[in-house]
Amino acid sequence: MSSNEVVARLIDPARPGSLVYRVRQRRNEEFNRRFPDLENMRVLDLGGTATAWRGAAAHPAKLTLVNLGHEADQGEPWMDIVYADACAGGFGQYDLVFSNSLLEHLGGHARRQQFAEVVRESAPYWWIQTPYRYFPVEPHWVFPGFQFLPFRVRQEITQRWKIGHMGAHADATEAASLVASVELISVTEMRSYFPAGEIWFERLAGLPKSLVAVKAAK
Repeated sequence: MSSNEVVARLIDPARPGSLVYRVRQRRNEEFNRRFPDLENMRVLDLGGTATAWRGAAAHPAKLTLVNLGHEADQGEPWMDIVYADACAGGFGQYDLVFSNSLLEHLGGHARRQQFAEVVRESAPYWWIQTPYRYFPVEPHWVFPGFQFLPFRVRQEITQRWKIGHMGAHADATEAASLVASVELISVTEMRSYFPAGEIWFERLAGLPKSLVAVKAAK
């Protein structure tokens, strides 16, 4: 087995026992601990997919998924799928807003502010997760220190790197677009967007890997 195959197995989120699978299991356990009444809640998921919720241990009484339409899925009877910009708002009132790894893809500070406003106006409680900027391995490319490199270097890595779901895009324009589409954020930024909540740190090997802005019932 090649080194690339070994790494691919370690980071495969669908593979039980993989590193990423175990980390996500711990995150899910924390989410369920914070929201034990999930099965009675109306949830707005900004950027989520039907596939992710279909495999969850518990699901809400009613779920509205907002996405730009990259997943061709009819959902389930307890799901509504809305093809829209998560920053647009106007999705109605819910008990909880959930979002997983969308914040870093929104496209700049102003868009992240709009997103935070949508979260606050849509529900009294929320769980907003995003990868942490200062974790030593960038999670989309699975490349150490990738987020700190010059843009051109990141573009060239994207054209050649075969690990992670962003790599090995030979076209220079496509590679540049992918690099520009990800902006990891700091703890200070996360707190500025969600000052009314707390920040929960998802850790790997003792280091913060992801940030979760969470507001839950006491």
